[in-house]
Amino acid sequence: MNLRKIVSTLSMLLALTGAAQAADIVVIGNPSAAPLTKDQVADVFLGKSQSSVPVDQLESAPIRAEFYKKATGRDQAQIKALWSRLVFSGKAQPPKEVADSGAVKKAVAADPKAIGYIEKSAVDGSVKVLTAVE
Repeated sequence: MNLRKIVSTLSMLLALTGAAQAADIVVIGNPSAAPLTKDQVADVFLGKSQSSVPVDQLESAPIRAEFYKKATGRDQAQIKALWSRLVFSGKAQPPKEVADSGAVKKAVAADPKAIGYIEKSAVDGSVKVLTAVE
């Protein structure tokens, strides 16, 4: 094999590995909550809507970056800047930040207005899937 074929093959394998590692992310709510659209979820997590209380995972959690990219089309730096402006202007408070998917489930199950995001594989009967984030 020549070097070009090796590089091409490695690139393809890395792309496939990255796609396989991407988590199926779902937005969850209290079992009594109504389904939401992707746009409604984005509005809540961008501070444009106060219809629900957003629950975030830690800034260092890989799922957080993936969620914001898929749900809002923005990266972590853009989200941080947005929330800094909203908090400084007094227009909104940032989402409550919790440690992991288990803590998101616990917070969402306890508050009928709360929504959060977790891996689809972590869903159980304590919460309801409101929408998938793709």
